[in-house]
Amino acid sequence: MSTRSDLLTSAEILLRTKGYAAFSYADLATEIGIKKASIHHHFPTKEGMAIAIVESYLFRFKNQLEQINADNAGVIDRLEAFALMFAQSSTEGMLPLCGALAAELLALPDSLQALTRDFFEIHLEWLQANIASGQSVGELKAELNAVHVARLILNALEGNSFVSWALSDAYAQSSGFDILLEGLRATPPHH
Repeated sequence: MSTRSDLLTSAEILLRTKGYAAFSYADLATEIGIKKASIHHHFPTKEGMAIAIVESYLFRFKNQLEQINADNAGVIDRLEAFALMFAQSSTEGMLPLCGALAAELLALPDSLQALTRDFFEIHLEWLQANIASGQSVGELKAELNAVHVARLILNALEGNSFVSWALSDAYAQSSGFDILLEGLRATPPHH
């Protein structure tokens, strides 16, 4: 691992636990045991570092979404795998990066505000495409509005991340995501 990637990894954790406004290069220097000057060498500005974090995360996130599609034929399975990413984040004691950024949107530089919006759009586009696909094969109710359902799913998962974060409880057990999925199914599964 290079110093730069160690920095990005640690800074991402700080961003998802303390938030953009609250973390400093001093925190980061303490966290990974290097001098602040070394951090400035790699990332002259905090904004530049945050952009690098988000871009690196987005690259991994898009690959995860492609992997979910490749690994799961059924849309319900894909949506469950998508929800698992949020549960995983919660289990690790972190907010989803997009949620952490959105919570501080007005405190962020314009470049990061724009990236945060793009980030949510990527979620919604993937969800909409999968919902439409699930409708076309009869897995999901045909009468549903894919745009609204995508937003509902993202709202539920992001919102649950914040509620679990505030209550320090088990995300998966309290999400109610299964109830949401049941309402989307075209036909209930036969047991």
